[in-house]
Amino acid sequence: MELVAGYPFWLIKNGLLYSYPKLLENKKCDAIIIGGGISGALTAWHLIKTGIECTLVDGRTIGLGSTCASTSLLQYELDTPLHKLKKNIGEHKAVRAYELCGDAVDKLINIMNEIGYTEFYKRKSLFFSTHQRQKKFIRDEYLARKTAGFEAEILSGPELRGNYNLKAAYGILSEKGATTNAYSLTHEILQYCIRKGLKVFDRTRIKSIDHHKDKVVLKTGEGCVIVANHVINATGYEVINFIGKKIVDLDCTYAIISESQAEKNELRKDSIMMWNTDDPYLYICYADENRVIIGGRDEPFINMKTMHTYLDKKSSLLEKDFAGIFPGSSIKKEFAWSGVFGKTKDSLPYIGNYFKTPRIFYALGFGGNGITFSLVAAEIITDLLQGRKNRDAGIFSFTR
Repeated sequence: MELVAGYPFWLIKNGLLYSYPKLLENKKCDAIIIGGGISGALTAWHLIKTGIECTLVDGRTIGLGSTCASTSLLQYELDTPLHKLKKNIGEHKAVRAYELCGDAVDKLINIMNEIGYTEFYKRKSLFFSTHQRQKKFIRDEYLARKTAGFEAEILSGPELRGNYNLKAAYGILSEKGATTNAYSLTHEILQYCIRKGLKVFDRTRIKSIDHHKDKVVLKTGEGCVIVANHVINATGYEVINFIGKKIVDLDCTYAIISESQAEKNELRKDSIMMWNTDDPYLYICYADENRVIIGGRDEPFINMKTMHTYLDKKSSLLEKDFAGIFPGSSIKKEFAWSGVFGKTKDSLPYIGNYFKTPRIFYALGFGGNGITFSLVAAEIITDLLQGRKNRDAGIFSFTR
């Protein structure tokens, strides 16, 4: 399944960072990870750290699925605001999901520091509304976050205009957040894990999976057989090829990155990232090399033809969106791209076992928090694979 259209900035910037072999022989291992994006890389990190022998395979070149199209925002906020999520799934589960994402931001930074990866930036996060009628909505969300223990403050329209030249009615400024480069980070995590014993193969498509009582047998498109005690499926939005249950709706989101423009640094001030209350929402952040990223304008995924067809129109609209909320300012796109992403009914990912596929664990970080939820999934699956209970597993289970 093709997941990306256009020219993702990080792929253009970094190119093919490392070469990995194709699997051309039969193999046995304790655990095999299917998927070489950020979810698979973080899972490999945790398994290797625990001393579990594992192999990772990907049907593509490593990182060329959704990961290279990610805008790489690390947030504790979910696609569903906390005060609404509490009503949907209960206060404890909602607050815990937000807490886990908040903790994941810090843990991801710790991992990046440990492997010597420096392409990340701590940032404040601004959730804003351009609608005067949403005063109560913003107030309810602010109180929900403060009650849950998050550092946040409400900003008025004049404050948003004065501080950020932002044309908006209200905003919630949160202290916790960061941005990174998911594409190069994935490669650097894998390179670290390879030095610790991980085996990585790309261009290795899994053609079939047979479940047995004490093992799982996988066959590749090249006819090789992999026998493993456990499988971790980190294929993200391509999980529809492995599991029959309807768990996710596929959308496509669009993004542009501006030309380098050192003289225009509205978003560089205080290093914030922004997203609004609209549905679908816009997200904006300052990138390296004096560039601005703006994304959104989501549409239900129909097929790749329509995704490519809409790209020029959507990218032009995103330029106009930027000018509309930053009076007197404008950006000119240099690169534009679109990526497929998945939405679940409750904005939470699916993590853990599925009864129809024994000995397989799923690390499916759906939604706007794909990277932070991938970290959460890696921790939960590492516990479950070792037979340990994890107190948060039920929040993301297939039976919730």
